[in-house]
Amino acid sequence: MTKLIQNRRGFIKSAAATGLILSSPAYLRTASAQGAGQVNVWAYDGFVPGDFVDQFQDETGIKVNMRLVDDQGKQFNLMAAERQSPTADIVTVAGHRFLQFIDSDLIAPLDTSRLSNWGAINPVFSESDWSTVSGNKWGVPILSGAEIMAYNSDMATIDQPSSWDTMFSDEWAGQNAYILQDMFSIVMLYLGYDGNMVAYMDDPEEAARIVNETRDFLIENKSKVRKYYDAGAEIQQMFINQDVSVAHSWNGPIAKLIADGFPVKMTIPKEGSYGFVYTLNVAQGGPNTDNAYTFLDFLMSKPEYGAEMSRQSGFISTYKGASDHLSDEEKAATSFPEEELSRLQFFRAEANEMKYALVDRAVEEVRAA
Repeated sequence: MTKLIQNRRGFIKSAAATGLILSSPAYLRTASAQGAGQVNVWAYDGFVPGDFVDQFQDETGIKVNMRLVDDQGKQFNLMAAERQSPTADIVTVAGHRFLQFIDSDLIAPLDTSRLSNWGAINPVFSESDWSTVSGNKWGVPILSGAEIMAYNSDMATIDQPSSWDTMFSDEWAGQNAYILQDMFSIVMLYLGYDGNMVAYMDDPEEAARIVNETRDFLIENKSKVRKYYDAGAEIQQMFINQDVSVAHSWNGPIAKLIADGFPVKMTIPKEGSYGFVYTLNVAQGGPNTDNAYTFLDFLMSKPEYGAEMSRQSGFISTYKGASDHLSDEEKAATSFPEEELSRLQFFRAEANEMKYALVDRAVEEVRAA
Protein backbone atom coordinates (compact mmCIF):
# COMPACT_ATOMS: atom_id res chain seq x y z
CA MET A 1 0.00 0.00 0.00
CA THR A 2 3.16 2.17 0.02
CA LYS A 3 2.99 5.77 1.18
CA LEU A 4 -0.63 6.37 0.18
CA ILE A 5 -1.90 4.30 3.08
CA GLN A 6 1.23 4.67 5.03
CA ASN A 7 3.61 1.85 5.98
CA ARG A 8 1.89 -1.04 4.24
CA ARG A 9 4.07 -3.62 5.86
CA GLY A 10 3.68 -2.16 9.31
CA PHE A 11 0.12 -1.02 9.28
CA ILE A 12 -2.36 0.84 7.12
CA LYS A 13 -3.04 4.21 8.73
CA SER A 14 -6.41 5.88 8.48
CA ALA A 15 -6.28 9.14 6.50
CA ALA A 16 -8.79 10.56 8.96
CA ALA A 17 -6.84 9.74 12.13
CA THR A 18 -5.42 12.73 13.92
CA GLY A 19 -3.13 11.17 16.52
CA LEU A 20 -2.89 8.90 19.48
CA ILE A 21 -5.12 10.63 22.01
CA LEU A 22 -6.46 9.71 25.41
CA SER A 23 -10.06 10.66 26.00
CA SER A 24 -9.24 12.04 29.45
CA PRO A 25 -6.94 11.34 32.39
CA ALA A 26 -9.92 9.71 34.08
CA TYR A 27 -9.65 6.89 31.55
CA LEU A 28 -6.41 5.71 33.12
CA ARG A 29 -7.97 5.71 36.57
CA THR A 30 -11.09 3.78 35.54
CA ALA A 31 -10.17 1.59 32.60
CA SER A 32 -9.42 -1.54 34.62
CA ALA A 33 -12.52 -1.35 36.76
CA GLN A 34 -14.61 -4.51 36.73
CA GLY A 35 -17.99 -2.80 36.99
CA ALA A 36 -20.72 -3.57 34.47
CA GLY A 37 -21.19 0.06 33.55
CA GLN A 38 -18.41 0.79 31.04
CA VAL A 39 -16.60 -0.37 27.93
CA ASN A 40 -13.14 0.76 26.79
CA VAL A 41 -12.82 1.16 23.02
CA TRP A 42 -9.67 1.86 21.02
CA ALA A 43 -10.48 3.04 17.49
CA TYR A 44 -9.57 5.44 14.72
CA ASP A 45 -11.09 8.88 14.48
CA GLY A 46 -14.47 8.63 12.74
CA PHE A 47 -14.81 4.89 13.21
CA VAL A 48 -17.26 5.18 16.11
CA PRO A 49 -19.69 8.07 15.46
CA GLY A 50 -20.44 10.40 18.36
CA ASP A 51 -24.21 10.10 17.81
CA PHE A 52 -23.91 6.34 18.12
CA VAL A 53 -22.00 6.65 21.40
CA ASP A 54 -24.70 8.95 22.79
CA GLN A 55 -27.49 6.57 21.80
CA PHE A 56 -25.64 3.54 23.11
CA GLN A 57 -24.99 5.16 26.48
CA ASP A 58 -28.59 6.43 26.76
CA GLU A 59 -30.15 3.06 25.92
CA THR A 60 -27.79 0.71 27.78
CA GLY A 61 -26.45 2.84 30.63
CA ILE A 62 -22.95 1.63 29.69
CA LYS A 63 -20.34 4.40 29.63
CA VAL A 64 -18.05 4.39 26.57
CA ASN A 65 -14.41 5.34 27.19
CA MET A 66 -12.91 6.15 23.78
CA ARG A 67 -9.21 6.09 23.05
CA LEU A 68 -8.22 7.25 19.57
CA VAL A 69 -5.35 5.48 17.83
CA ASP A 70 -3.53 6.27 14.60
CA ASP A 71 -1.15 3.36 14.13
CA GLN A 72 -1.55 -0.38 14.54
CA GLY A 73 2.06 -0.83 15.52
CA LYS A 74 1.59 1.53 18.45
CA GLN A 75 -1.65 -0.21 19.40
CA PHE A 76 0.09 -3.60 19.30
CA ASN A 77 2.91 -2.34 21.53
CA LEU A 78 0.47 -0.81 24.02
CA MET A 79 -1.54 -4.03 24.21
CA ALA A 80 1.61 -6.11 24.61
CA ALA A 81 2.79 -3.85 27.43
CA GLU A 82 -0.55 -4.32 29.19
CA ARG A 83 -0.70 -8.07 28.61
CA GLN A 84 -0.82 -8.93 32.31
CA SER A 85 -3.57 -6.39 33.06
CA PRO A 86 -5.38 -5.31 29.87
CA THR A 87 -7.37 -2.08 29.89
CA ALA A 88 -8.90 -2.32 26.41
CA ASP A 89 -12.16 -4.18 25.76
CA ILE A 90 -12.42 -3.45 22.02
CA VAL A 91 -9.55 -2.65 19.65
CA THR A 92 -9.28 -1.96 15.93
CA VAL A 93 -7.30 -4.45 13.83
CA ALA A 94 -6.95 -4.67 10.06
CA GLY A 95 -7.81 -8.15 8.81
CA HIS A 96 -4.47 -8.86 7.17
CA ARG A 97 -2.78 -8.13 10.53
CA PHE A 98 -4.84 -10.66 12.51
CA LEU A 99 -1.99 -13.17 12.74
CA GLN A 100 0.31 -10.86 14.68
CA PHE A 101 -2.37 -10.12 17.29
CA ILE A 102 -3.63 -13.71 17.42
CA ASP A 103 -0.15 -15.23 17.80
CA SER A 104 0.56 -12.78 20.62
CA ASP A 105 -2.74 -13.68 22.32
CA LEU A 106 -3.91 -10.06 22.31
CA ILE A 107 -7.35 -10.54 20.75
CA ALA A 108 -9.93 -13.22 21.50
CA PRO A 109 -11.86 -15.39 19.03
CA LEU A 110 -15.15 -13.71 18.19
CA ASP A 111 -18.24 -15.57 19.43
CA THR A 112 -20.72 -14.62 16.72
CA SER A 113 -23.50 -16.45 18.59
CA ARG A 114 -23.45 -13.51 21.00
CA LEU A 115 -24.09 -11.07 18.15
CA SER A 116 -27.72 -11.18 17.08
CA ASN A 117 -27.00 -8.61 14.36
CA TRP A 118 -24.07 -10.43 12.76
CA GLY A 119 -26.16 -10.88 9.60
CA ALA A 120 -26.22 -7.10 9.12
CA ILE A 121 -22.70 -7.30 7.68
CA ASN A 122 -22.35 -7.94 3.95
CA PRO A 123 -20.96 -11.49 3.56
CA VAL A 124 -18.49 -10.14 0.97
CA PHE A 125 -16.65 -8.85 4.03
CA SER A 126 -17.71 -11.16 6.87
CA GLU A 127 -17.36 -14.50 5.09
CA SER A 128 -14.33 -13.95 2.85
CA ASP A 129 -11.24 -16.16 3.28
CA TRP A 130 -9.31 -13.51 5.23
CA SER A 131 -11.93 -13.42 8.01
CA THR A 132 -11.39 -16.93 9.38
CA VAL A 133 -8.11 -17.92 11.00
CA SER A 134 -7.64 -21.29 12.71
CA GLY A 135 -11.36 -21.97 12.37
CA ASN A 136 -12.42 -18.80 14.19
CA LYS A 137 -13.71 -15.34 13.37
CA TRP A 138 -11.65 -12.60 14.99
CA GLY A 139 -13.42 -9.31 14.41
CA VAL A 140 -16.52 -7.44 13.25
CA PRO A 141 -15.83 -5.94 9.80
CA ILE A 142 -16.83 -2.28 9.80
CA LEU A 143 -14.98 -0.45 6.99
CA SER A 144 -12.98 -1.36 3.92
CA GLY A 145 -10.50 0.19 1.51
CA ALA A 146 -9.79 -1.04 -2.00
CA GLU A 147 -7.43 -0.65 -4.92
CA ILE A 148 -9.52 0.75 -7.74
CA MET A 149 -9.25 2.12 -11.26
CA ALA A 150 -10.13 5.81 -11.40
CA TYR A 151 -10.88 7.88 -14.46
CA ASN A 152 -11.73 11.46 -15.35
CA SER A 153 -15.32 11.13 -16.55
CA ASP A 154 -15.02 14.27 -18.69
CA MET A 155 -11.98 12.93 -20.51
CA ALA A 156 -12.46 9.16 -20.53
CA THR A 157 -15.48 6.93 -21.02
CA ILE A 158 -14.70 3.55 -19.51
CA ASP A 159 -16.89 0.72 -20.76
CA GLN A 160 -18.55 -1.38 -18.09
CA PRO A 161 -17.54 -3.83 -16.89
CA SER A 162 -14.19 -2.10 -16.91
CA SER A 163 -10.91 -3.93 -17.28
CA TRP A 164 -7.37 -3.39 -16.08
CA ASP A 165 -6.59 -3.59 -19.83
CA THR A 166 -7.20 0.16 -19.84
CA MET A 167 -4.05 0.77 -17.81
CA PHE A 168 -1.92 -0.96 -20.46
CA SER A 169 -3.70 0.11 -23.64
CA ASP A 170 -2.19 2.23 -26.40
CA GLU A 171 -5.29 4.44 -26.23
CA TRP A 172 -4.39 5.73 -22.77
CA ALA A 173 -0.61 5.59 -23.11
CA GLY A 174 1.00 8.53 -21.36
CA GLN A 175 -2.26 9.38 -19.60
CA ASN A 176 -2.11 6.88 -16.75
CA ALA A 177 -0.32 6.43 -13.45
CA TYR A 178 -0.06 3.83 -10.72
CA ILE A 179 1.65 2.89 -7.48
CA LEU A 180 4.25 0.48 -8.79
CA GLN A 181 4.65 -1.77 -5.76
CA ASP A 182 0.90 -2.08 -5.18
CA MET A 183 0.38 -2.75 -8.87
CA PHE A 184 2.30 -6.02 -8.57
CA SER A 185 -0.58 -7.69 -6.70
CA ILE A 186 -3.07 -6.32 -9.24
CA VAL A 187 -1.06 -7.50 -12.26
CA MET A 188 -0.59 -10.95 -10.72
CA LEU A 189 -4.37 -11.15 -10.36
CA TYR A 190 -4.82 -9.75 -13.89
CA LEU A 191 -2.53 -12.49 -15.24
CA GLY A 192 -4.54 -15.18 -13.44
CA TYR A 193 -2.40 -15.69 -10.33
CA ASP A 194 -2.89 -15.31 -6.58
CA GLY A 195 -1.68 -11.81 -5.77
CA ASN A 196 -1.47 -12.75 -2.09
CA MET A 197 0.87 -15.60 -3.07
CA VAL A 198 -0.62 -17.83 -0.39
CA ALA A 199 -1.13 -20.50 -3.09
CA TYR A 200 2.64 -20.67 -3.65
CA MET A 201 3.91 -20.81 -0.09
CA ASP A 202 5.10 -24.40 -0.60
CA ASP A 203 6.53 -23.70 -4.05
CA PRO A 204 9.01 -20.79 -3.85
CA GLU A 205 10.27 -21.48 -7.38
CA GLU A 206 6.77 -20.98 -8.79
CA ALA A 207 6.37 -17.86 -6.68
CA ALA A 208 9.60 -16.45 -8.11
CA ARG A 209 8.53 -17.33 -11.66
CA ILE A 210 5.21 -15.49 -11.22
CA VAL A 211 6.85 -12.39 -9.80
CA ASN A 212 9.35 -12.39 -12.66
CA GLU A 213 6.53 -12.74 -15.21
CA THR A 214 4.75 -9.82 -13.56
CA ARG A 215 7.97 -7.79 -13.57
CA ASP A 216 8.52 -8.47 -17.27
CA PHE A 217 4.91 -7.47 -18.08
CA LEU A 218 5.34 -4.17 -16.25
CA ILE A 219 8.66 -3.51 -17.99
CA GLU A 220 7.05 -4.24 -21.35
CA ASN A 221 4.37 -1.65 -20.60
CA LYS A 222 6.62 0.87 -18.86
CA SER A 223 6.68 3.28 -21.80
CA LYS A 224 2.90 3.76 -21.51
CA VAL A 225 3.02 5.00 -17.91
CA ARG A 226 2.95 8.73 -17.27
CA LYS A 227 4.28 8.30 -13.73
CA TYR A 228 4.82 5.82 -10.93
CA TYR A 229 3.55 7.81 -7.97
CA ASP A 230 3.66 7.25 -4.21
CA ALA A 231 1.27 9.52 -2.31
CA GLY A 232 -2.46 10.07 -2.62
CA ALA A 233 -1.96 13.81 -2.95
CA GLU A 234 0.10 13.19 -6.09
CA ILE A 235 -2.65 11.39 -7.96
CA GLN A 236 -5.19 13.94 -6.86
CA GLN A 237 -3.02 16.73 -8.28
CA MET A 238 -2.40 14.82 -11.51
CA PHE A 239 -6.14 14.47 -12.05
CA ILE A 240 -6.77 18.13 -11.24
CA ASN A 241 -3.99 19.23 -13.63
CA GLN A 242 -5.32 16.83 -16.30
CA ASP A 243 -1.94 15.11 -16.42
CA VAL A 244 -3.73 11.74 -16.33
CA SER A 245 -7.09 10.45 -17.46
CA VAL A 246 -6.97 7.02 -15.78
CA ALA A 247 -5.10 5.68 -12.78
CA HIS A 248 -4.71 2.87 -10.32
CA SER A 249 -5.34 4.21 -6.82
CA TRP A 250 -6.65 3.49 -3.39
CA ASN A 251 -10.25 4.62 -3.10
CA GLY A 252 -9.60 7.20 -0.37
CA PRO A 253 -7.90 9.94 -2.42
CA ILE A 254 -10.38 9.48 -5.27
CA ALA A 255 -13.32 9.64 -2.83
CA LYS A 256 -12.00 13.02 -1.69
CA LEU A 257 -11.95 14.30 -5.29
CA ILE A 258 -15.50 13.06 -5.85
CA ALA A 259 -16.67 14.69 -2.62
CA ASP A 260 -15.10 17.96 -3.80
CA GLY A 261 -17.05 17.79 -7.06
CA PHE A 262 -14.21 16.85 -9.40
CA PRO A 263 -15.41 14.79 -12.42
CA VAL A 264 -13.72 11.53 -11.52
CA LYS A 265 -15.24 8.07 -11.10
CA MET A 266 -13.89 4.81 -9.76
CA THR A 267 -14.54 1.15 -10.45
CA ILE A 268 -13.41 -2.33 -9.43
CA PRO A 269 -12.44 -3.85 -12.80
CA LYS A 270 -13.80 -7.15 -14.03
CA GLU A 271 -10.57 -9.05 -13.30
CA GLY A 272 -10.93 -8.11 -9.64
CA SER A 273 -8.85 -6.18 -7.14
CA TYR A 274 -7.53 -6.28 -3.59
CA GLY A 275 -8.66 -4.53 -0.46
CA PHE A 276 -8.34 -4.54 3.29
CA VAL A 277 -10.92 -4.54 6.05
CA TYR A 278 -10.87 -2.75 9.38
CA THR A 279 -12.46 -4.74 12.18
CA LEU A 280 -13.42 -4.15 15.79
CA ASN A 281 -12.06 -6.91 17.98
CA VAL A 282 -12.62 -8.18 21.49
CA ALA A 283 -9.40 -7.80 23.48
CA GLN A 284 -8.12 -10.92 25.18
CA GLY A 285 -8.72 -10.64 28.92
CA GLY A 286 -10.37 -7.22 28.73
CA PRO A 287 -12.11 -6.05 31.91
CA ASN A 288 -15.60 -5.66 30.38
CA THR A 289 -16.05 -8.43 27.81
CA ASP A 290 -19.83 -8.70 28.22
CA ASN A 291 -20.18 -4.99 27.58
CA ALA A 292 -17.89 -5.31 24.57
CA TYR A 293 -20.34 -7.74 22.96
CA THR A 294 -23.25 -5.47 23.86
CA PHE A 295 -21.42 -2.58 22.19
CA LEU A 296 -20.60 -4.52 19.02
CA ASP A 297 -24.12 -5.88 18.64
CA PHE A 298 -25.63 -2.42 19.12
CA LEU A 299 -23.22 -0.98 16.55
CA MET A 300 -24.48 -3.48 13.95
CA SER A 301 -28.16 -2.86 14.73
CA LYS A 302 -28.77 -0.08 12.18
CA PRO A 303 -27.40 0.49 8.67
CA GLU A 304 -27.44 4.20 9.51
CA TYR A 305 -24.47 3.59 11.80
CA GLY A 306 -22.57 2.01 8.93
CA ALA A 307 -23.42 4.97 6.69
CA GLU A 308 -22.19 7.45 9.28
CA MET A 309 -18.92 5.56 9.79
CA SER A 310 -18.39 5.62 6.02
CA ARG A 311 -19.30 9.31 5.82
CA GLN A 312 -16.87 10.28 8.60
CA SER A 313 -13.96 8.06 7.59
CA GLY A 314 -14.20 8.04 3.78
CA PHE A 315 -13.93 4.23 3.73
CA ILE A 316 -16.42 1.75 2.27
CA SER A 317 -19.10 0.54 4.69
CA THR A 318 -19.41 -3.20 5.26
CA TYR A 319 -23.06 -2.87 6.32
CA LYS A 320 -25.95 -4.13 4.22
CA GLY A 321 -28.12 -1.18 3.21
CA ALA A 322 -25.67 1.48 4.41
CA SER A 323 -25.66 3.15 1.00
CA ASP A 324 -29.42 3.73 1.30
CA HIS A 325 -28.57 6.33 3.93
CA LEU A 326 -25.98 8.18 1.85
CA SER A 327 -26.56 11.00 -0.62
CA ASP A 328 -25.85 10.36 -4.29
CA GLU A 329 -22.54 12.22 -3.92
CA GLU A 330 -21.63 10.19 -0.83
CA LYS A 331 -22.53 6.95 -2.60
CA ALA A 332 -20.27 7.84 -5.50
CA ALA A 333 -17.42 8.55 -3.09
CA THR A 334 -17.75 5.68 -0.62
CA SER A 335 -19.67 2.76 -2.13
CA PHE A 336 -19.68 0.33 -5.06
CA PRO A 337 -22.41 -1.74 -6.71
CA GLU A 338 -22.77 -5.28 -5.35
CA GLU A 339 -21.50 -6.71 -8.64
CA GLU A 340 -18.25 -4.78 -8.30
CA LEU A 341 -17.83 -5.60 -4.62
CA SER A 342 -18.12 -9.29 -5.49
CA ARG A 343 -14.89 -8.92 -7.50
CA LEU A 344 -12.94 -7.73 -4.46
CA GLN A 345 -10.43 -10.01 -2.77
CA PHE A 346 -8.65 -9.18 0.46
CA PHE A 347 -5.04 -9.03 1.51
CA ARG A 348 -3.76 -11.92 3.56
CA ALA A 349 -0.56 -12.08 5.56
CA GLU A 350 0.54 -15.70 5.47
CA ALA A 351 2.94 -15.34 2.53
CA ASN A 352 4.05 -11.74 3.06
CA GLU A 353 7.66 -12.50 4.00
CA MET A 354 8.20 -14.52 0.81
CA LYS A 355 6.08 -12.22 -1.35
CA TYR A 356 7.77 -8.95 -0.49
CA ALA A 357 11.27 -10.41 -0.57
CA LEU A 358 10.53 -11.14 -4.24
CA VAL A 359 8.40 -8.09 -5.06
CA ASP A 360 10.68 -5.48 -3.46
CA ARG A 361 13.56 -6.61 -5.65
CA ALA A 362 11.35 -6.80 -8.75
CA VAL A 363 10.07 -3.24 -8.18
CA GLU A 364 13.64 -1.93 -8.31
CA GLU A 365 14.28 -3.92 -11.48
CA VAL A 366 11.25 -2.34 -13.15
CA ARG A 367 12.37 1.14 -12.12
CA ALA A 368 15.87 0.48 -13.44
CA ALA A 369 14.74 -0.98 -16.77
